[in-house]
Amino acid sequence: MLLAGISMLSWLEAALTALLALGLLLTVSRHLWTLRWTLSRDRGSALPLPKGSMGWPFFGETLHWLVQGSSFHSSRREKYGHVFKTHLLGKPVIRVTGAENIRKILLGEHSLVSTQWPQSTQIILGSSTLLNSIGELHRQRRKILARVFSRAALESYLPGIQKVVSWELRGWCRESGSIAVYSSAKTLTFRVAARVLLGLSLEEKQFKDLAKTFEQLVENLFSLPLNIPFSGLRKGIKARDMLHEYMEKAIMEKLRRKNSEGHSDALDFLINSAKEHGKEFTMQELKESAIELIFAAFFTTASASTSLILLLLKHPSAVEKIRQELVSHELHRQCHCLSPAVSQKNHPYIEPCQDTPMVQEKERKGSDSQQRLLSTPEGTPKNQSQQLDLKAEGEAGGGFIQRPPFLKELTLTRMTQETISLNTNDHYSNHRQEEAGQPPSRFEVPAGPVIPEAECHCQPEMNLDKLSRLRYLDCVIKEVLRVLPPVSGGYRTALQTFELDGYQIPKGWSVMYSIRDTHETAAVYQSPPESFDPDRFGSARPEDSKGAGRFHYIPFGGGVRSCIGQELAKAILKLLAIELVSTARWELATRSFPEMQTVPIVHPVDGLQLFFHPLQPGGASTRRQVSREA
Repeated sequence: MLLAGISMLSWLEAALTALLALGLLLTVSRHLWTLRWTLSRDRGSALPLPKGSMGWPFFGETLHWLVQGSSFHSSRREKYGHVFKTHLLGKPVIRVTGAENIRKILLGEHSLVSTQWPQSTQIILGSSTLLNSIGELHRQRRKILARVFSRAALESYLPGIQKVVSWELRGWCRESGSIAVYSSAKTLTFRVAARVLLGLSLEEKQFKDLAKTFEQLVENLFSLPLNIPFSGLRKGIKARDMLHEYMEKAIMEKLRRKNSEGHSDALDFLINSAKEHGKEFTMQELKESAIELIFAAFFTTASASTSLILLLLKHPSAVEKIRQELVSHELHRQCHCLSPAVSQKNHPYIEPCQDTPMVQEKERKGSDSQQRLLSTPEGTPKNQSQQLDLKAEGEAGGGFIQRPPFLKELTLTRMTQETISLNTNDHYSNHRQEEAGQPPSRFEVPAGPVIPEAECHCQPEMNLDKLSRLRYLDCVIKEVLRVLPPVSGGYRTALQTFELDGYQIPKGWSVMYSIRDTHETAAVYQSPPESFDPDRFGSARPEDSKGAGRFHYIPFGGGVRSCIGQELAKAILKLLAIELVSTARWELATRSFPEMQTVPIVHPVDGLQLFFHPLQPGGASTRRQVSREA
């Protein structure tokens, strides 16, 4: 017994000694790690390094950054100031906030700093991308890509984008349950990128597989630079190789069948623009450029689309102002049809125009389209006398499908200025609460007023001129991107040691400028920066032009590396907003609004669960019992 007790004490002493030794080792190693970076300061400068912590050996503060998200930067900014040091993704980093500081960074491209994304991002996306190119190569590539995002090119993309947005939103309204908006927005923007920008004709299964692979690539862009089994970098490389294999086949097919002078999509513009500048792209460059085009239109625009829907839900007064603006410019239309033939038969309820972009899928399913369109409510008689010959009715009605009587209440109608919504009491109550600084009692976007009309008019085809007239909508989009910018910041590398806010930025260190923190701390706005106030960008309050000018507002970066596709992104967001407020009402499916995750892209932690309802006569809406078309 005595021996057993002594043995137990010896074991405890050994364990305690081991723990103390481990603790001492970790403490010493952390101090040595900090000393290593302290000694790396430029001794030719009398200025000190910024305050901050370098974390643990090798890992630095990467794990804290990934887990804490936006609170990681805000807590350190409060502790250390607008310029502080840290260690992320294997490199020493200076985090920078504030318009004046960022102005120096963005205007110092090629002299003070050069672009430097994390090593994992460079490896996965490739050296031929605009994102990773520097110096003369960057200037050349940007000149070539400018043609892809020119006004003429954007004008040619808009009809296709509008069709995709309209079709996807109708699908959301047909879902019987809640929609995970972030996931659905990624589907929408990937479809825009693949179909409209790259001209890819994909079966639905191909589309889903490609989207899933691309999502895996993006999710691993910001990984530790460890190319080992099961690492994030290895997963990203695997996804990249799969995408390159598919893109090579698609590009080869495109080059074989396309007229070299054609400009039907962004890839055509890219190839022809390169030729005009005396550049012949290699297959590797084309593959990397194709992936970059998808990247530019996919995750960041999906993030902004989700934020747009979320913030409009929180602020129904903005929805009403957008509707009023659309009405004032005669752009307030819903995509519904009432042909003369159907009207004569006194059947005012008909299916929305079937102008979906997924022609292949519809043809493939052809014979069961009736089954897909109608889901008979439980208890509804199903005998032949109560069934409609949809094909015959469609032909009689000018090609549009009539709804049977038992589905009349499920049909969309056109909106009008004359007829007032029957269910706006909740909205005006919410609006009063919003103005009083209280949260709305019901988190939902109200229906608008309704206009019945006697002929088929789908959403009027938009163009850049029409979009430019919508000044308030433009302010809303700007404010969404200010409050919730999709990308939290950008990366640079110091080409030489320079001064910033009283500190030295040593040559070779990474510099990460913060977009979100700069927006949150800007002192130039009349209303609090944390509030949602689209009018801050109105002509009566040009607050964003004060102080350091545009560097208070930088959702697309700035300088020679500002986002080249920003006008395309804003056009997609405007088309989505127009379609939303014209045809749908949406409400929160959870008890409260979700928290926002900021790494690697801003998004709701639960994906933002919402119910979408098509607008109904009198402004009312009801849950559709119609299955979604493929």
